[in-house]
Amino acid sequence: MTADPTSPLAAWTDRLAALAPALTVAEVPFRSQVTVRVPDPSALGSALGVEFPAVACTFTTGSGPFGDVEVLWLGPDEFLVVAAPGLQVAIEEVLRGAFGGLRGSVVDTSAQRTTVVLEGPHVRDVLAHGCSVDLHPSSAPVGTCVQTLLARTGIILQVTGADTVTLLVRSSFAEYLVAWLSDACAEYLVVA
Repeated sequence: MTADPTSPLAAWTDRLAALAPALTVAEVPFRSQVTVRVPDPSALGSALGVEFPAVACTFTTGSGPFGDVEVLWLGPDEFLVVAAPGLQVAIEEVLRGAFGGLRGSVVDTSAQRTTVVLEGPHVRDVLAHGCSVDLHPSSAPVGTCVQTLLARTGIILQVTGADTVTLLVRSSFAEYLVAWLSDACAEYLVVA
């Protein structure tokens, strides 16, 4: 018998809630994440119901046979498919079937990262304390997706709304990253 999984940030719920109203921070654990390496992904989008991004440093979203799915551009031939928990095996099978004669790979990387959603009027300011990417809305509009470092931690950063950013961080670095976020939010917290 296996124990129920524990999310990487389960012990941080109360501390993250204390960051409001400066920043709302929520972990979305156990999402399905499948890394796809393929030179031409055009044949794969129809299998998922979501087209793969054609523009660098962006992501696409849509609904298909797996519900809401995001496809993130990570490199010229590398993409990350993100969906609800527990769908990684089915997504892998569908993508492998859609490959046909294409050369490439499909790998379940779900256990590698957890997802942290940040929301609030100061989200870009807080992240600017530890991220070298220009997060001004004119440089990083909604739909932007980049791999970068935040506080010396490798992340995938998605701008999902005007004041909303989603971070995918390695599970083993998640606690360090949210501890850093707690410190970076200090100047935006209202002292009563």
